[in-house]
Amino acid sequence: MSTIRLTMAQALLRFLDKQYISQDGEETKLFKGVMGIFGHGNVTGLGEALERSAGDLVYIQGKNEQGMVHAAAAYAKQMNRKQIFACTSSIGPGALNMVTAAATATVNRIPVLLLPGDNFATRQPDPVLQQLEVQGDYTVSATDAFKTVSKYWDRIVRPEQLLTAAVQAVRVLTDPAETGAVTLALPQDVQAEAYDYPLSFFEKKVHFIDRRPPASDSLNRALELMKGKKRPLIVAGGGVLYASATKELAAFAEAFGIPVAETQAGKSSLPWNHPLNVGAIGVTGALAANLLAKDADLIIGVGTRYSDFTTASKSAFAHPEVQFINININGFDSAKLGGASVTGDARESLKALQEKLAAAHYENGYGSSEIADLKKRWDGEVDRLYAAQHEDGLSQTRALGVINETLDASSVIVCAAGSLPGDLHRLWRTLEPKTYHMEYGFSCMGYEIAGAFGAALAEPEREVYAVVGDGSYLMMHSELVTSLQEGRKITILLFDNHGFQCIHNLQRGHGSDGFGNEFRYRSETTGRLTGNVMPIDFAAHARALGAKAYKANTAEELQVALLQAKEETITTLIEIPVVAGTNTDGYESWWNVGVPEVSVSDKVLAAHQEMKSRIQAVKLI
Repeated sequence: MSTIRLTMAQALLRFLDKQYISQDGEETKLFKGVMGIFGHGNVTGLGEALERSAGDLVYIQGKNEQGMVHAAAAYAKQMNRKQIFACTSSIGPGALNMVTAAATATVNRIPVLLLPGDNFATRQPDPVLQQLEVQGDYTVSATDAFKTVSKYWDRIVRPEQLLTAAVQAVRVLTDPAETGAVTLALPQDVQAEAYDYPLSFFEKKVHFIDRRPPASDSLNRALELMKGKKRPLIVAGGGVLYASATKELAAFAEAFGIPVAETQAGKSSLPWNHPLNVGAIGVTGALAANLLAKDADLIIGVGTRYSDFTTASKSAFAHPEVQFINININGFDSAKLGGASVTGDARESLKALQEKLAAAHYENGYGSSEIADLKKRWDGEVDRLYAAQHEDGLSQTRALGVINETLDASSVIVCAAGSLPGDLHRLWRTLEPKTYHMEYGFSCMGYEIAGAFGAALAEPEREVYAVVGDGSYLMMHSELVTSLQEGRKITILLFDNHGFQCIHNLQRGHGSDGFGNEFRYRSETTGRLTGNVMPIDFAAHARALGAKAYKANTAEELQVALLQAKEETITTLIEIPVVAGTNTDGYESWWNVGVPEVSVSDKVLAAHQEMKSRIQAVKLI
């Protein structure tokens, strides 16, 4: 057997550089490169290998470990999980900074490979700088924190263990049913140790992503269930987009006149003006979709994991005889809500079920204009909100209307947290798939700018916009600098409403007078954060980092700024002051957040009673 002597880090990079995937006859290099921040846990091992033995892998310097993993995950999401990045960090705080983003990737079923440095396997210099010492179990290190947020976790304490660990890591990363964050913890001494690796380990390897057909029996069960249903509703999740099944979804819906509601991850599965697209569903849903959901006797979930926002804490589907057909590549998700499981690729499953329904001459029981009337009613509400004026300044919905009407249809918007996801889910009008990039599985504040950078890396030909609140911007804007460094322009649309206003609204809606959520000075009178609003010049901050920046106080100024930003060649920020509380809410939905049963406030007690009555009315499914 022919061998080559390499350090473990060198061998890992050589292996990653030779991995490919193939789907539908299209071959793609699996790893685009490595994002990293060097420290004493990885600079002399993996860092040296990246400097001198990276092959065709590109290296991108992150500015915050969490931010760079968000960027890597956004890249993979925008690439429909067909190409990914690895991310490397030092031990200790550098590694732990990646844990939040690892969870974000795993919750959203997005592949990313994490390569944190780890303690010395030999323990010779033990304890090293930044080492976490667990006195009751000395095998534990900071990287054990990744176990709960990773789909696969391993620690390579001998260089030859790479031969099995790397293979298993790629197996999970390329499995559409099991993918998420994968962590290979790399002790810093082992990274630099040499081993005689077999040359066969570094041969080109193509991983075939076969479209898994659904079992015939599962289709027959779905058919029998559907025959007796007259008011079906399709819930399109992110799996529709990952499976490139938008055409098949449209064909299935059109064949039987079934309305389609979209989750946050599934939005853009159909154009907003498609006659069967009834809009967003759930807590952040549209009136048309939520009204249809209440009366639906069958929910056909396609590629959705049925989060509480999608199901409105399981209150959205109120028909006494409602049942579910769950089409999902992941058996865990297809088994939810007691549904009839159709476990398989979304594209293949939709085509196969359509054939069976057509042969059975299935017809729904909707009135001739029922869906169209509801859709028209909702479209009018969106028009109203897009034009909404406010005497104190620019309303949030008016600003979104100007942006939606000004951006090109091919532009990508990226968002994750605050009140903006709700407004965007309800109001944003998409015409093309993959133009709505929302991280709402984990709703991780700080994802927006890093995610926009990752999306811009994936599709440099498109304009990419980070739609972000001032709270999320303050939490993490580090990859703005990386976008400048890499010459990948993003445009940051910063909505400044002086605080964490989404949670402020939620708080006040459940009996609070408002506490701790606005960016105000501490008052000498009350002793609380109830003083004047803190004046923060976000445009000046962005300019100080090297970006272009504008400020728009009116709808007219915003449109001008958007047009000017299109002409800029580097990352640009538009600061948009909006009136707090001018976001959307409600539309036949409810969210169970838990309200105190005991309080000195009558308002809180009343909110608890309302919550309790709603819970009692929800069907347990």
